Amino acid sequence: PKLQAPAQCVVVGDEGGFAPNVPNHEAAIQMILEAIEKAGYRPGEQIAIALDPAASEFHKAGRYELAGEGRSLSSEELVAFWDDNHISIDGPTELTFTDDTPARFRAYGWHVLEIGEAAEDLDALEGALREGMAEESRPTLIVLRSHIGYPSPKFQDTPEAHGNPMGADEIMVVKAILGMPAEDFWVPDDVLALYRAAGTRGAVERTAWEDRRRSWSAAHPERAEEYDACLAQRGLPGWEQKLPQWEAGSKEIATRVASGEVLGAIFDVVPGLFGGAADLMGNTGTKVKGSANITPDDASNRLVPFGIREHAMAAAANGMAVSATLPFVGTFFVFSDYMRPAVRLAAMTKSKAAFVWTHDSVGLGEDGPTHQPIEHLASLRAMPGLRLIRPADPNEVAAAWRVHIDGEGPTGIVLSRQNVPVLANTRERAADGVAKGAYVLEGDDELDIVLIGTGSEVSVCVGARALLADHGVRARVVSMPSWDLFEAQGIDYQVSVLPPEVPTLAVEAATSFGWSRFADAVVAIDRFGESAPGKVALANFGYTPENVMSRSLALLGQVSS
Repeated sequence: PKLQAPAQCVVVGDEGGFAPNVPNHEAAIQMILEAIEKAGYRPGEQIAIALDPAASEFHKAGRYELAGEGRSLSSEELVAFWDDNHISIDGPTELTFTDDTPARFRAYGWHVLEIGEAAEDLDALEGALREGMAEESRPTLIVLRSHIGYPSPKFQDTPEAHGNPMGADEIMVVKAILGMPAEDFWVPDDVLALYRAAGTRGAVERTAWEDRRRSWSAAHPERAEEYDACLAQRGLPGWEQKLPQWEAGSKEIATRVASGEVLGAIFDVVPGLFGGAADLMGNTGTKVKGSANITPDDASNRLVPFGIREHAMAAAANGMAVSATLPFVGTFFVFSDYMRPAVRLAAMTKSKAAFVWTHDSVGLGEDGPTHQPIEHLASLRAMPGLRLIRPADPNEVAAAWRVHIDGEGPTGIVLSRQNVPVLANTRERAADGVAKGAYVLEGDDELDIVLIGTGSEVSVCVGARALLADHGVRARVVSMPSWDLFEAQGIDYQVSVLPPEVPTLAVEAATSFGWSRFADAVVAIDRFGESAPGKVALANFGYTPENVMSRSLALLGQVSS
């Protein structure tokens, strides 16, 4: 996709950088490359990873000019290499790839250097790199023709070089061509000396940077506190006091809208928050009131218009997360499919990104089955390392953001398009209950049935409880916004919320897959949705207090029989 600012800015000063581990240009490049290699990102994601630590550093630079030593640079500081080796695993790239890549990047506005057969020419590589670094108005792409498997007579320019071992005989041939001794492990003396010196390289600059930072922090203690909060990916002390609260019975509100209000309330006290959406800021609650889009000329803002690039957006969030910001990115829940590889990498690498997914069920309405998530909750719940939270009302939304900011690793926050009521007891119980994954919202210890709800269906369970009471049935309503948080609790807490001897009915506008671990039966949707107004669609699929009451009575009848 077109690469637009703000995601193309690296903060590297001539004598010092803004992050304590970025003293110079070489350190900046090394930091980005090490992060990419450590995380194991795919080639397409490497660009996003390289771009967005840059974007977040650009933002921090605009807010925290450390003793005037650094300078924030725009996209001209980005230099990328394209290793054009003409070979893929299935054979020559010409089988499937006919793009004129240099022309494409020129059309994007990049400075393109085509240096030909230079993959083994260190002087040519350094010359191109320095020319790219000197470019003052555009990012640079260096195109070089390389030969995979060089200089093996058997493997060079073959698909087998991608993953097949050469074998001892071919290794000996290659060593002879390169003039290397035949011993199994050999390192030239000059290379060994360079590696041993690497640990001390930049020590003087690092010490000088730390001295400047201490001086600046002493002179600007409030700004230093904000900067330290960014580096630690946390809020300022007492930040949670700014979380809004809603009174039970107040005006109904969509949880996506509530999420936007939460972000607006805490933006100033969680200075690392930085994000946007895939062409859907207003729809996903990620357009924070009072903040504007970041631009190459204004690093003080904290919103990014990613365009319709869900995968690139999620990959960029990973890059920002490894660069001491708290990124949040939003789109419709069904489009999480496009983001999945990058979300999976966030889970693997414990990158602290918030994925804000809205329009979470058939309740979104007329857009119909192409936009109505069904299997998505179950699919993402199965992903190790991803904390998934589906709040029932605005107070649970605020609690979900607190869990993310106070926690570690990525969080998916799944939100409704349609309005939901502000429920009784969530103001008092949600902060602790959401952190534990599930909690008792209504009902006493004497009970006949447990109703588990998530998201907008919790209010349906509350309505069903009142109807069941008219039939003499004592029901408990449990809000379960997060399976993984609940399963992380001790068994004593789990059975206190879900007594194993009590019949349990789960209610969720999604597939039934997985609910058997918690419930005896489930009101679910095991088919694709329908185009209809949201309330009509939910009612037709059985998400009404009356239907949940009937299903509860049927379950109790089955148990008694």
